[in-house]
Amino acid sequence: MKRILAATCLTLLVAAPHAFARETRVEQSLADLVNSQEAKDAGIDGSVKFYLAGQNHPAVLQSFGSDVSNRKTNAANKSDAEACRWVTLSVLKALQDGAKAKGANAVVDVVSFYKSNEFSSPNNYECYAGAILAGMALKGTYARVK
Repeated sequence: MKRILAATCLTLLVAAPHAFARETRVEQSLADLVNSQEAKDAGIDGSVKFYLAGQNHPAVLQSFGSDVSNRKTNAANKSDAEACRWVTLSVLKALQDGAKAKGANAVVDVVSFYKSNEFSSPNNYECYAGAILAGMALKGTYARVK
């Protein structure tokens, strides 16, 4: 009897996280987010411009290399869209700070890069939201543009 109880408990411990795991893909407009009051409140000050891959941007005068910023945030008691906006602002702030440190005024060819899977769109980014955490990553090239 003890063996059956122990086996049942072990099975539940192994299976439970998988039963409740969720990663819902959310796709949203980067321009809408960057131009929002939320972005200003998060410290996105407009000194660094973000250009998604495939999006027209001014000529690159100097390139400072590529970087990836990857963040997760608490998604509890937030809608998937809200959690994704919040975590994306954190990623954008990190890229903005990296650009400033290198003397860049833009991050160009930005793509979503969650779990090293690239998603490219000239308008949108992607994020993944779960019941407890939301996560996202962006990859781009620091540049000085006209």
